[in-house]
Formats: sequence, C-alpha cells, structure tokens
Amino acid sequence: MKGFFNRILRIDATDHSFTYEDISDDILKTTLGGKGLGTHLLTEENPPGVDPFSPENRLIICVGPITGTRIWSQSRYAVFSKSPATGGFCESYCGGELAPKIKGCGVDAIIIQGKSSSRVYLSIDEDGVEFHDAGEITGAECYDAERYILSRAGKGAGAMVIGPAGENLVAQAAIKSDLWRSAGRGGLGAVMGSKGIKGISFKGTKKAEIAYPEKLTELVKKIATTWKDSPVTKKYQTYGTPSQVAVTNGAGCFPTRYWQSGVSEHWQNLSADYMHEHFEVSRHGCPSCFLQCTKHAKVKSGRHAGLEVDGPEYETIYALGGLNCLDSLEEVAWLNDICDRLGLDTMSAGNLSALAVEAYKRGKTDFAIDYNQPDRMAEFFRLLANAEGVGAIFAKGIKTAAAELDLEDIAVHVKGLEPAGFDPRVLKGMGLSYATSPRGACHLRGTFYKAELTGEVDPEEISGKARYHIDYEDRAALFDSMILCRFFRDFYLWDELSEMIEATTGMKMDKEELELLANQITQKTRAFNRREGIGPEQDTLPKRLLKEATKEGAVLTEADLQIMIQEYNNIRKERDEKAHVIS
Repeated sequence: MKGFFNRILRIDATDHSFTYEDISDDILKTTLGGKGLGTHLLTEENPPGVDPFSPENRLIICVGPITGTRIWSQSRYAVFSKSPATGGFCESYCGGELAPKIKGCGVDAIIIQGKSSSRVYLSIDEDGVEFHDAGEITGAECYDAERYILSRAGKGAGAMVIGPAGENLVAQAAIKSDLWRSAGRGGLGAVMGSKGIKGISFKGTKKAEIAYPEKLTELVKKIATTWKDSPVTKKYQTYGTPSQVAVTNGAGCFPTRYWQSGVSEHWQNLSADYMHEHFEVSRHGCPSCFLQCTKHAKVKSGRHAGLEVDGPEYETIYALGGLNCLDSLEEVAWLNDICDRLGLDTMSAGNLSALAVEAYKRGKTDFAIDYNQPDRMAEFFRLLANAEGVGAIFAKGIKTAAAELDLEDIAVHVKGLEPAGFDPRVLKGMGLSYATSPRGACHLRGTFYKAELTGEVDPEEISGKARYHIDYEDRAALFDSMILCRFFRDFYLWDELSEMIEATTGMKMDKEELELLANQITQKTRAFNRREGIGPEQDTLPKRLLKEATKEGAVLTEADLQIMIQEYNNIRKERDEKAHVIS
C-alpha cells in the first residue's frame, strides 16, 4: 500500500516506554487510514466495557494516506477513544498545521495506553519518543502550555495540549493545537488528561511514497482550475463559517434560548457582516487549502478591545451566542477565548451554560445566571473547567448532570453529546443525522444541513430522505479516512475520491466499491457502540425535540423520525448483505 508507512507507534504512559509495530496492507486496504484505521484499532485494542478514564482505554491519533501530500485540504488529524461524555465511540478531527508534522514522524497511527504517575509531556520525532516532566505547566492554560512545549521542541515542531479542563477530567475537555484549533467533541482532552499527559510535540519531515504522483498532480490542478475562483470559494474566503448565521436564522433553524426558538432577535449582532464591520479581520487557512476559511478577528472597541481569536466560528456563535441569547459578537469572542484557554469545547460549553440558566430558573441550582449574561457565563466556564461548585455537576457530562438535577425532560442531547447549530425540527434530515450518529448529536458525520439549506432536498421531506443522507454520510466516512476537510464536499465527489485513492494508495475502486467500504467503516463504529451498551434504542432524539415545537411552530414527530431511521437501517443492512455476498 502506498500513502502509508505501514507503521504504528505504541506509547505506554505507565512505564514511559514506546515501541513501533507493523500494520499490514490487508488492514489498510479495508480501513483506508484515518477513521477506518482508528475505528479498527479502537475496537481491537479496547477491552469491552472499559471505563473511559481507565489506563486501558486507548487514545488513538491517526493521519490519512493523503496527509502531507499536495492534495487540497489534507492537513487534518483525527483522535479516537471511548468518550467520557457518552460512554461510546468517539472521534474528533482537527485542522491547522499539525497533521503533516505528525505523519512526518513516520507513522500512520499512535496508540497511547496506560497512565503516568506524574504529569508529563511527550516529544515525538522520527527517532522515537521522549518523556518530560510537566511540573512547570501543570494547571496551565492551553496557550501557555503549547508555547512552553514548542519553545523546547524547537523550530519546525507542532504540538497538541490540554488545559485545566482536561487535567480535571471534565467531560467537555478538548485537545488544542495551533492555539485556536480544537479536537473538541466528546471529551478527548479528558482522556488525555487521565493518562497524565499535558501535551505532545511532533517534529518530523518524512514523506510516504505515493502510488502515482503524476495522477495526484493532475487532480490537484483539476480541482484548482474548477473551484479556486468559484462563488463557493469566494464566500468561504470572505466570510467563513459565520455566514451561516444569516442563513440558519432566516430558515428558522438557528437554535436560540436553549432550543426554544429557531430565530434570534440579535442575529445581526452575531453575523459575518457585523464581524467585518466591528473587528479587524484577516484570513488564513490550513496548509494546502485555497478556501482560507479561518477568520482571525481582533476586537476594535469596547471592554474587549484588542482581543484576538481565530473565529468565532459558526458553531461557537450558535452555542455561546444563540442558545444563551447574547446580543454581542464581542462577548462571544471573549467567551470563545476563555474556552480556548481552559480547554473546553465551545459547543458543549454553550449548551451547558444555557441549560444552567434553565436549571437556575427551575430552582435546581443556586448558581444565579440568566440569558445574555456573559460575565456569569465566564464564571460558569471557569467552574466547569475546574470541576468546582455547580461546574462539578456539569463536568460529568450532560446526560449525568441532567439526571442528577432532574432536568432530563429539557436537556437536549443524543447519547450524551449536545447537537450542533441546526434545529432538526426545521431540517428534518438533521434529525436523522443526530439520531444515528455514533458519537452523539453530530452534524459532521454527513453535513446534511447543506443539502437541506440549499434546497437540494426539501427540509420537510421524510420518505426517501435516508438514501440522500447515506450518500452524504458515506462520502464523509471516506473524507475522514483519507483525511479531508468537510468544506471540500462539493469539490470531491465520488469520481474525484476514486481518483484520489488510486493516485495515493494504488487501489482502484469504483463508486460501488467505495460505498461498501464506507458502509463497513460506519457499521464498525455502530458495532463498537453496541458492544458498549449503546444500542438502536438510543438512535433517537430527546423527547423534548419530538414533542415541543419551536416558538415559530416547527415540529418533528417521533413517527416521522422513525420512518427515516427505519429506511436508514434497511439501506445499511442491504449494503452489509451485499458486502457479505461479494466477500
């Protein structure tokens, strides 16, 4: 297999040791790297029923066969483990500059097991791993920890770190890199923290051999010629993801006031236009990407004048701004910065602070907080990251916190993970996405909101929708295995994916073969969940979203959801049977 090193790095945090292990072509052909490989390793390595914070729970870092090549949008890494938030399969992906440096160390995956008796950070290069005492940065915020580790790793290195949230085993803890980038969902920062690891630096320049370099070059040129100057590209370059605020609010699916409404009266103050008027905005992107979608924003005036962040991205704006009824993008940026420093996932943090408002209103806690109170939100996030006071309750995850506070009737989550900023009562296909996603309420397993918001598929349509959704989800599974950025979903369709895989790995696969491979990868994630006690009965939405309409009157009935889920399961079963016949 080309595109790989056929090598895994295994790190044991308990005795500060490491070994290299070979991985066969047979495994790589059926997993493709990234998500496929990470899911395979997690399933094989993790003892069934293991506690997420046990030394036996693996933390697995993967890159893909295109990582470090010239392919547009290739600079992403993936992390896998058993989630402390859901108790099930967890995957999280992160862009920025780190991924090629991970692969440059000459490995396709890194498996971390065990638990260090003292807090350490690791440095990994082409020759191996060194363990360093992390006493000076224990308890440090993410920016300080990353800068400290990089100052010792030297020029050309990159790093991933955790903040106080990860050290305190908070279920919403993220892994951070490039200061503002996050592998955020599912609490993987807490898994890293449970192993006594504060951070990891990577420094490598190795390149895996590509099967057909000339074919890869042709594909790179074709994509650039077709899409580099397209309206889609220009929109990302100019506005980035905050442009979604106007779109979702206009469609009535911008979650507001903790899922009571789909429209925010303050949406214009949270919009991309507002950002460009009231912030100093510049753009940059990941290596090998012409979208340049990241907006670096500096607040011009007010109490947060001078504050700089990458973002805020749409999902952060929805969670911190919409759900909590903030009327100022400057306050969203400030809270975004606080979460980044503490190592918190902004999506989960924003959902929890809005739930904390409802908890206080119902007399379930004595932490006084109301909507549009950014200072109280900031205090809540500090308590959450340190697992103190009311934060100690929410730090266990929304599923556990809701049960403890008797708020299960209003808490919005699937399998223990809070949804993204697309209300499924309006975008019915997103209801299917959230319900069937193995890691919980996830928008990225298919990004089906794109099909519904652009009119490719009628948002109100129920029957037949699952087949459209699976097409999106299957391509996404291949994206996550290669590993590619979701924003290239319009650029890399089935033919382009086939060309890319052949040029990189040497495997020639048509659409039908790719669909079966994607189905296998997706089904393996679902099988992992079943093994951990998360069965088909949890492929649903919170009862509140199925019984309560939005303020504007949008509804999704349980009967309609079940129609989509049944169709989804039938198609997946058909593909399982087809793959069995072929094999």
